[in-house]
Amino acid sequence: MYPLHQEYEPIILEFIADLRTNTDIDVVTNAMSTQVRGPYQRVWEILQQATRRSFEAHGKAVFVVKFIGGELPILDAPITE
Repeated sequence: MYPLHQEYEPIILEFIADLRTNTDIDVVTNAMSTQVRGPYQRVWEILQQATRRSFEAHGKAVFVVKFIGGELPILDAPITE
């Protein structure tokens, strides 16, 4: 998420906190990204609602996303070997 606002960090943190209010998905944040995992339809619903709320509260933002059709162990440490 890239809010088009000078004070961008609180907006990003608010968006992530909004995602985390949903106990039926996994939300993992690291230094580079926030990863979301859960039932396909539910993830889309949650992203749609959170994005709409953010646009309504803060105006324009750019979202850069990647979608993977399947599960990855996002709660585990990354494999570096």
